[in-house]
Amino acid sequence: MVDVLALVEARLRTALGEPDARAAVTFLGADRVEVLRFQDRDHEGPVVRYATLGMSANPMTDPTATLADPVKGPRAELVLSVRAGVADTGKVLRPLAVLAASPQVEGLVVAPGASLDVGEPLWPGAPFSSVLVAEPGGLVEDLELDDPMDPVRFLPLLPMTANEAAWKRVHGAPALQERWLAKGTDLRDPARRSVALD
Repeated sequence: MVDVLALVEARLRTALGEPDARAAVTFLGADRVEVLRFQDRDHEGPVVRYATLGMSANPMTDPTATLADPVKGPRAELVLSVRAGVADTGKVLRPLAVLAASPQVEGLVVAPGASLDVGEPLWPGAPFSSVLVAEPGGLVEDLELDDPMDPVRFLPLLPMTANEAAWKRVHGAPALQERWLAKGTDLRDPARRSVALD
C-alpha cells in the first residue's frame, strides 16, 4: 500500500521548501493530524504558510453513504497563507488541525466553495473564525495517486469575517470572491477588516 502522507509531505516540500516548524494534534476517534509551517515571500513581503498533513490519509466519505470506501473518494490537505509579523498566527495550528480532522470526526466532505467554522478566533485577536475553501492548483499542484485512488488536492483557505461568512451564505462563494477581487482585498492580511458588502 502506498504511503500517501509521505508523498504528500514530499509534494509540500517541493512546492513550499523545508518546513521550519511542525506540530501534531490528535483527536479522540481520529488519526493524528500534523500542521507544517513554511516561511516564504511574495511581492509584498514575508508570508507564513501553514499546511496540514494527515487529512489525506483516508478518502473523504459522503455522510449519506452506507459504506465507506477505504480507497476511492476525494482526498485533500489544507493550506493557509498569512503575512508574517502582523499577528500572532502561530496559534492557528490547533484550529487548522480541527478543520483537517473534520472529515473523520464529522463526516464532512471538504470541497471548494465550502465554509468551515471553528467557533472561535483562528488565532488570538483574529477577526476571523471561519474560512472559505478556495480552488486548488495555484500554490501546490494536485498529487496524482495510483488508480483507483483520487488525487490529493491542496485546498487554500481564505479567512472570512463573520459579516463576510453571513454574506457568502446568502450570495455564494463566487460572489464573495468577486467582491474581494473588486475591492483589492489582501486576503493574506491577518488583521484586515471586512470587505464592504453594501
